[in-house]
Amino acid sequence: MTLTGQARLIAVARGDQPADLILANAGVVNTFTGEVIAGNVAICDDRIAGVGDYHEAKQTLNVSGKYLCPGFIDGHVHLESSMLDAGQYAQAVVPRGTSAIVTDLHEIANVCGLKGMRYVLDCVRKLPLDLFLMTPSCVPATHLETSGASISPEDVRQIMRWRETIGLGEVMNFPGVINRDATVLRKIALSQGKIIDGHAPGVRGKDLSAYIAAGIGSDHESMALEEAREKLQKGMFVMIREGSSEKNLEALLPLVTDKTYKRCLFVVDDRSAYDLLHDGDIDAVVRKAIHLGLEPVRAIQMATINAAEYFRLGSLGAIAPGYFANILVLDDLDDLSVNTVFYRGRMVAGEGRSLFPLPQVDNRTVTGTVNMKPVTLKKLSLPATSAELPVIEVVPGQIVTRKRYLKVRTVDGQVISDTEHDILKLVVAERHRATGNVGLGMVIGFGLKKGALASSVAHDSHNIIAVGTSDEDIIAAVQEIERLQGGLAAVANGQVLASLSLPIAGLLSDEPLEVVVAQLGKLEQKARELGARLPSPFATLSFLALPVIPELKLTDLGLVDVTEFRLIR
Repeated sequence: MTLTGQARLIAVARGDQPADLILANAGVVNTFTGEVIAGNVAICDDRIAGVGDYHEAKQTLNVSGKYLCPGFIDGHVHLESSMLDAGQYAQAVVPRGTSAIVTDLHEIANVCGLKGMRYVLDCVRKLPLDLFLMTPSCVPATHLETSGASISPEDVRQIMRWRETIGLGEVMNFPGVINRDATVLRKIALSQGKIIDGHAPGVRGKDLSAYIAAGIGSDHESMALEEAREKLQKGMFVMIREGSSEKNLEALLPLVTDKTYKRCLFVVDDRSAYDLLHDGDIDAVVRKAIHLGLEPVRAIQMATINAAEYFRLGSLGAIAPGYFANILVLDDLDDLSVNTVFYRGRMVAGEGRSLFPLPQVDNRTVTGTVNMKPVTLKKLSLPATSAELPVIEVVPGQIVTRKRYLKVRTVDGQVISDTEHDILKLVVAERHRATGNVGLGMVIGFGLKKGALASSVAHDSHNIIAVGTSDEDIIAAVQEIERLQGGLAAVANGQVLASLSLPIAGLLSDEPLEVVVAQLGKLEQKARELGARLPSPFATLSFLALPVIPELKLTDLGLVDVTEFRLIR
């Protein structure tokens, strides 16, 4: 009699039938006990049958001298920040060991709504990558900006029924929670019984208690150790983030002890295509933690079983009987070099290369999304209301900014860029509904001496954001983004020096990782030639429109004091 399904898995586990595949003679990382155990791993179909004395199989792969660990789970990521279409994203991260991601897709949702989310889900269903969806809680993030779509409580109810959905995504409108906004609380109420993720930068004391009391279980926005410790003490799971623009690992790693590690997990949040190619994905975070002194198996636990247990992903995060056979073959534990990747028992990547085809998905519902009125010199006119104005100060390596009051340069009563003191004009132009809204402000920290940079990647509503030394170059850069129907551009003297097309929702390229990185590298080189001194000027630019990250941000509606949660200009 031929056994199928569960009965066959049990038979293989018991040794009554041969496995489909045995990974032999490896050191197996046990994420339950925190130890490395010698043994063979028997795989039946897409599941692990057992670990130990297994020898009979249709195929045996000798991995002597190597280590096996579960596929990595990135517990909080916006894949859109890679600027890669879903298939290209998977080809970038799966060979790095990422087998599952938890995401709310709120970047593409802010542009295209539910149809944007469905587009990504349709792509990923055909890929060797598990996507667990957290319903976007804040589309738009606030009432202080114009987005391309909105997600209502009724939409939340609908998304909660989708098969990929496991909870409610980061509740960024923390002032709305604390001040008992009815719409925000309604979305939380619709999510009771599921995971509810938080987003509470700098929230402490009784405000933090109020935020947690609403039912929110995690936070990924801590930058300071004491802030993260308070959140941990009050019952939150702390996501330790190490992205491209948000680097918190070194500051927060002392939080991880024998007593606390089970309530901490590693995430990337936002990771650029450049970093994915040259540094890695969640594997890079684990590797850096090890190099900073964290014991390797514990570091692996924080990127596997800890995420699985927090998000209630019962068949992921371990190499154990009945678990999905999402397994990484590692050359060593210290440098964490991923040799081979198995997804549900099938080899899907080897030696840094993907071994799976890309799905063909119709993207017409998520292209042609730039719809705007012309940006003119008149719209960029910024009257000088006083000698000193509020200026956004960039904080290198972080997405928070500081609010400064600085003396600005004026001509005929109008504020202009001051390259000598690095105070440059910042512009956000609405691009979804052709409202003609243009927000104006000043920023310090970019270093441009000439030209302008512009992007349709501007978290979270993704209007067009530009910074420049002259209004004429700012307009030329914005016009290039409109021509491309989304993308990035560097301009000087009215001429486009370099650009990157992002035709999918104005956020994603359909080109391979290496092509996107090459184009992005050319853009950043041109930015440096224009004087930019930030490591990733376009990544930094993309967060200056995010009005849920302190202290001062700019949207298409104007300058936002995030601490006071209001428009101030």
